[in-house]
Amino acid sequence: MANAITAGRIALLFLGIGMLYTQRVWTLGLAIVILLVAFVADALDGIVARRRGRETVFGAVFDIAGDRVVENALWVVFADLGVIGVWAPLLVLTRGFLVDGLRSVALQAGRTPFGERSMARTPITRFLTASRCMRALYGTAKLVSFLFLAGVVATRRAEFPIIDRLFVEPVFLLAGWLCVYLTLVLTVARGLPVVVDAWPYLGWTREEFARDRRSG
Repeated sequence: MANAITAGRIALLFLGIGMLYTQRVWTLGLAIVILLVAFVADALDGIVARRRGRETVFGAVFDIAGDRVVENALWVVFADLGVIGVWAPLLVLTRGFLVDGLRSVALQAGRTPFGERSMARTPITRFLTASRCMRALYGTAKLVSFLFLAGVVATRRAEFPIIDRLFVEPVFLLAGWLCVYLTLVLTVARGLPVVVDAWPYLGWTREEFARDRRSG
């Protein structure tokens, strides 16, 4: 069930992206709603997996892959639509490739990004990458940032009497852009501990991977 929710999130994502490229008020508004649902579903898949006792390695990896597809695609789309510089998706994509590559190395030793066999080696790296507090902060920052950027796109491509006034308010715009840049900072900050935790595995032999897997 949790994996089905993740797959559904990805499907909704691309439906919402397609609607962002239209110039009709109702499709642009629906795109924002669809993106909101896709992000809310991100919390649901983990909750469902934990309550059913079905937290598997595949589920953890698939969940992360789903998150990566959603955030990478949206950064690229918003850069393509001209609301943010191309440096933003390049930064996020580079961070994602490096982090996921290092996590795949640790996975050979049976170490998962989260859970009982987490690859995190210190309390601070566990806090930054796996704590509920940090994950909630990062997830909320992404949600607000992407909805804000989707709103910017919508107001540029069609007339929205209800939200047009909001998106010309200096205080609202300042808060929105601060959230966008906070999200990018958190993206990098949460990736650095993965480099630290995975570094020792880079020099391991196959025998060492097998021995660590058996000891777990």
